[in-house]
Amino acid sequence: MEVQAKLVMNHAHIQDRTDTFQELFTTYYPFVVRQIMRIVKDQQTAEDIAQDVFLSFYHTDRSVIEHIPAWLSKAALYAAYNHLRSEKRRYQRQERSATDQEHVSPSTEEMWLEKETQCEVREALEELDERERTLLVMKYAGFPYAELARATGTQISSVGTLLARAKNKFRTIYDRMRGEDE
Repeated sequence: MEVQAKLVMNHAHIQDRTDTFQELFTTYYPFVVRQIMRIVKDQQTAEDIAQDVFLSFYHTDRSVIEHIPAWLSKAALYAAYNHLRSEKRRYQRQERSATDQEHVSPSTEEMWLEKETQCEVREALEELDERERTLLVMKYAGFPYAELARATGTQISSVGTLLARAKNKFRTIYDRMRGEDE
């Protein structure tokens, strides 16, 4: 409370003179830094953010600001929260990047297993008839039912049923193949 009273007194005293930016900066800079420090907990970061706040204040028409300490306090809080949000997003981007880099180069074993799985899927698809194979391949390539019906020469209303049967047949064949390998 005492700090705010001093700030109001200083504000009144400064307004009596010709509100130069330098005087306002010198008077309110410690107050703004303390406001920011409550949120970011790092002195250097708080001072950097405070400088951004005062840069914004410098470019603002001070004649429309009713209460400079309140404006600076609010701007400081917004800037501090924006900084925290930016840091959180930066951290998430770094985490995603690190995760992506882990998956960039699979091990030889992973590559071999993936290739083996692809071969097993191809073998299972070869055991299906042409229409079932076409339905499954096109469906998992992202084609709509209308395209599936056109490609297989069936009615669009039958595509769902035929696709379900093809999936079940594929699963049975694939499971049988996997069971034989083990």
